Formats: sequence, structure tokens, C-alpha cells
Amino acid sequence: MIICTSKMEYPLRSQCKRVQKQVMVNGEKERVSLLFMKALVSRGSVDAVSQQMASHPQYLESFLRTQHYILHMDGPLPLPYRHYIAIMAAARYHCSYLVCLHSAQFLRVGGDPLWLQGLEAAPPRLRLLDHINKVLAHQPWLATCSHIQTLLKAGEQCWSLAELVQAVVILAHCHSLCSFVFGCDTDSDLAHLAKSPNGTPPTFCPFDAANGNTNVPQSLRAPSENITRRRSLDSSCDMVCLKERIQRSQEEQEKREERLLQTQTLPQTDLEDEEEMLCLADPSRFVADPDFCYQEFARRDEDNLQVLRVQDYSWEVHGFSLINRLYSDIGHLLDDRFRSVTSLPSLHSSDLKRAIWNYIHYVLGIRCDDYDYGEVNQLLERDLKLYIKAVACFPDVTKTPVCPLSWTLLKASDRIHVNLLIMEARLQAELLYALRAITRYMIA
Repeated sequence: MIICTSKMEYPLRSQCKRVQKQVMVNGEKERVSLLFMKALVSRGSVDAVSQQMASHPQYLESFLRTQHYILHMDGPLPLPYRHYIAIMAAARYHCSYLVCLHSAQFLRVGGDPLWLQGLEAAPPRLRLLDHINKVLAHQPWLATCSHIQTLLKAGEQCWSLAELVQAVVILAHCHSLCSFVFGCDTDSDLAHLAKSPNGTPPTFCPFDAANGNTNVPQSLRAPSENITRRRSLDSSCDMVCLKERIQRSQEEQEKREERLLQTQTLPQTDLEDEEEMLCLADPSRFVADPDFCYQEFARRDEDNLQVLRVQDYSWEVHGFSLINRLYSDIGHLLDDRFRSVTSLPSLHSSDLKRAIWNYIHYVLGIRCDDYDYGEVNQLLERDLKLYIKAVACFPDVTKTPVCPLSWTLLKASDRIHVNLLIMEARLQAELLYALRAITRYMIA
């Protein structure tokens, strides 16, 4: 019998630990590569947002699953409607990156290029969403059952409840994603796209992944900690699809000369010029009321604006069950995102994560009676609070918010984690207001 004690030394022990650690690291890299491959096959590109999130693959998987479900899977809204709603949402924050991205996808799924001239060119049913879009984007506490009633009882242009719920999810998803885009300075990646040779991105074709070619360029691999921003990787194949779609649309438009004379269509220039016009399109063309913006909730008269108290209406008790009933499975996907982002391993303590989450809800008018808001001032430095509020509430004004000085000591993944927390807390807050309005309409 051989008795082993804890004091015995094994020459291979340290080597085994190193191997085990390397296997774990390689496993994370393979997971990121697999997620990128799925994105390449399903969307035709790996966007800069996914590259930023790749430092947290367990969250990225949950995010991509939700985004794919609401934009591409079965649902009451046709695919062109979904991407146009995403364009409307991103335009409220003047997010050129997302407007360009969804404009490209809008055309790829068969959307009418005429709609991209501006909001006034869209169908009346989509234009009806403009009011609730701006309310949820900037002052979500103003959402009432009357907004829901207007959309559901708009005569021939009325929305069904299932359609409206999916539209609200897309709006909230894109509004919160704008916060992440500006927080990580991803919107500036659009400038790199415009400055690339011949106005086109790198020549790697993402659809090669579907054909077994897994030789992914270095720029598509898992990001290193020393790089905080990534160039947009909308592929040349994406642009080829755009060119073909635009060309086909123009041929159809030529057969309707009278309609062309009454509307301002894209000029008959070469395809590269049209592609550049699409990517550099001004988001303001999709905004009907640009002066409507965020206002301080805490400084307003709370007698007229009812505070949303978590004890009265919460995600866990009310929001989750309602949205899952009206839009099958989306509740589980969203709940997985909320849980995933708060459980990510990082240097941030659980108390700090909770303080960030509750502070965002606080500035958006949501109160939790069981939480001591004194912790917010104790755990969040003033410059960090200013940053969080700017990214969550008015990212379009700040564009590239000044990062807190304390961030210089953090790894890129920890900084991205804070932006993920901001995005998800913002998303949940907006959904709570929208779902509360829907609940009040249903019981009225």
C-alpha cells in the first residue's frame, strides 16, 4: 500500500496545472471562434459589437441567441419590418453604426429601398411606432396604456398585440445596444469602413465558413486585452448582396417611371457610390421629433409622474411571465441575458455590480424599497456615476464619453463588463415600463 501525504511533491504537478490552464484558455478561444462562425453563417458578418463582447464569450452567446431570435426567427413581424424598426430605434440616438448595419440587413431580407429615404417614406403602420419609439428611448416613464391603445386601435393600420410586443422588444434591444456602441466607441468604426480601399471592407467572405473554410482572419479571432476597439468587419460578400439587391430594385423601379418622378430615389450612379451613400446615410432622416430627449426624472414632479416601484411591478414577478406569454420563449432568452451579465467573472464585486444596476434604474425612475441607495454613493465614484448616466440615458449627446480615471488600471474585459451592465440594466428598465403599460391596457 502506498500512502500519499499532502507534503509529497510531484514533478509533473506544476506541468499538469499549466496544461490544464492552457486547455481552459484554448477552450474559451474555441468557444469565441464557434460563436463567430455561427454569426458568419446566420448574418453574413461579424460586427464590431460582437467582437467587443467576445472578451466575455458566455455572455456573447446569450446575446447573439436573443438577437438572432428577435431579428431572424419565427415571429409575427416580417423580416423587413424588424430591421426597419431597429433602424428607427438606432436613429433616435443618431447611431450611424447600427443604422448602417440594419439598413444593409433590411435590403438583404427584401426590404424596399424607397423606405430608406426616411421615415416619411415608410408605411403608415411603421410610422405609427415613432411616438412610442421616442418615448421609450428618452423618457420611458411616460409610456402609458393610451400609447398601446393608439397602436392597437388604429383602424386599418392597427397592430396586433403580438406584433406590438415583438416591436417593443426590438426597440428596447436597439436602444440599449446604442449605449454599448457609444460606450465602447464602436460608432467610430463606421469611419474606418468609409476610408477602406474602394469604399469596401476586407475581402474575407464570411459565407466561406458555411463551405467548410474555417481559416478565419486574425481580425476575427478572440480579442486581446490590449485592444479596446475593433474595426467593423461587414464583409465584401455583404456588400455584394447589397449591390445585387439595389440593382434589382432599380430595374423594377425603371418600370414604374411615374412613381420615380414623384419620389426622390437614389441617383443613378455607380454601385460603389450608392453603397457609400447607404453607409453614410444621416440617421436624422428617420427621426420625426429630434427635440424630444432625456430629462432628469429625479427633478420632475413625482405627483404627475408615478415612480415604478419594483415591489409593484418587477421583471421576475410580472414582466417575465407577461412577455413570455405574448412572445413565446423571449422571456427565457432575455432572463438568461440579465443573469449572465451579472454573473460574469471580473474584478467588480457583486455589491458594485448591484450598485451600477440600481443606479441606472434610479435615474430612469425605478425604485427598489429594499435597497439602500447610500451604497451607490459609497461604491461609485462621481466620475463613474457621470459616465454611467451619460451612456445609459443620453449616449447620443456624449458620443464618446470621458472614461473615469480609475478605468486606466482595469483590463479591457472589465471595462466592457461595465458597459454590458449598463446596457442590460437599461434594457430591463425600458421593458418594465413598456410591459407595465401593456398590462394596464389589458386590464383596463
